[in-house]
Amino acid sequence: MDFQAIQQASQRLKDNRAFELFVVGVIIFSALIIGAKTYHIPEEIRMFVAYLDMGVTFIFLLEIIIRFIAEPNKKDFFKSGWNIFDTVVVVVSLIPVDESDMALVGRLIRIFRVLRMVSIIPELRTLLNSLVRALPQLGYVVLLMFIIFYIYAAIGSTFFSTINPDLWGDITISMLTLFRVMTFEDWTDVMYETMAVHPLSWFYYLTFIFLTAFAFLNMVIGIVVNVLEDEHARERKEQEEAEGKVQLEGVMEELQRLRKMVEEKQ
Repeated sequence: MDFQAIQQASQRLKDNRAFELFVVGVIIFSALIIGAKTYHIPEEIRMFVAYLDMGVTFIFLLEIIIRFIAEPNKKDFFKSGWNIFDTVVVVVSLIPVDESDMALVGRLIRIFRVLRMVSIIPELRTLLNSLVRALPQLGYVVLLMFIIFYIYAAIGSTFFSTINPDLWGDITISMLTLFRVMTFEDWTDVMYETMAVHPLSWFYYLTFIFLTAFAFLNMVIGIVVNVLEDEHARERKEQEEAEGKVQLEGVMEELQRLRKMVEEKQ
C-alpha cells in the first residue's frame, strides 16, 4: 500500500462521523479521569486510573497522527491554531512529569485536554471564533461599562460609606458591591439598608441596574449574535467556494480525459 492510499484511508477515517464521536467520547472519558484524580481514592485504584490516563493519551496521539497523515499538504496542518494546540497538549501529556518538579504543569496540561472538544466539534469552533472576533467590539462596551461602574462607585462611596463601610468603604469595594447589585445577588438588602438613611437612594440602584444589567448586557448579547451570524455566513461562503473548486477540478479532469481520447483516435 503506497502512501497516497494510506492518506486517503486516513482522510476517510478522519471524516467518519463514528470516528469523531469516538474521539469526543474519549475526551469526555478523559475529563472523568481528571475528576476522579481529585478524590481520595485507594492507591490501587489510583494506579488503575493512571494507566487509563496513559491509554487515553496514546489514543489522542494516534488521532493526531491520523489527522496529520490525512492532510494533503503537511505544512497546512500547522497553519491551524487548533492543530498546534492539540499537538502540544498531547505531546506534553506524554512526558512523565508526575514525580518531578513539573508535576503541577503536567496536571494542568492534562486538564486542558478537555478543550480538545472545541477542536473536534466544528459548531464549538464556530462559537469560540465568533467570541474572539467579537472581542474588539466588546472592548468598547466593557470600557463604557467600567466608566459607569466608576461613576456610580464614587457616588456610592461618597454617600453610603458611613452607613456600611464594608460595602461602601472605598471606590474599589463600592465597585464590588455594585457588581453584586448588577448580578441581583441580594441587592435589595443593600438597597433597603441605604434607604433607611437616604429614602431616595432607590433611584440610584434602579438607574444603575437599568444601565448595566439591561442596556449594556443586551448590547453584549447583540454584538455576539451579530458576529456569530457573520461567522456562519463566512463559513457557508468558504464551503461553497470549496465545493465550486472541487467541481471545477472534476470538469477539468473530464476535459483532459476527453482531450486524451480525441488525440488517441487521431
